[in-house]
Amino acid sequence: MNKDYLIITNNPIVRESFTNSVYLELTLEELLVKVRDMVHQGHELITHPLGASIRMMFSPYRSVLLSSYQKEFNEFHVSIAENSIEDYRKNTFNRKTDYQHKDDYAMIDIQLLNEAINEHERLKSIN
Repeated sequence: MNKDYLIITNNPIVRESFTNSVYLELTLEELLVKVRDMVHQGHELITHPLGASIRMMFSPYRSVLLSSYQKEFNEFHVSIAENSIEDYRKNTFNRKTDYQHKDDYAMIDIQLLNEAINEHERLKSIN
């Protein structure tokens, strides 16, 4: 089935679970930069690049939904992507990534991703 979204992820569990995922062996910060670059190319954000809480910024994993197609440059989405990188750097300046609980973070990330996909599909069916 052709999806209207891509999953940009550094989570190995997501790579194994979704055929429309783009798996990148990157740190979370590097992943945010990649997402920003894709938004500059015209992909739209479907989910916010940062997690739902400050604690999730210390996760080694993040999965972000982007449109699978490129549209016109969207200044609002670029602003969100740029601000996400700045917020990440500001909030992780004195703390390091929590690799000790990486398996838990991987499971949380895929659960959040599944919820986001379900919500995206629900909203698409309404429109």
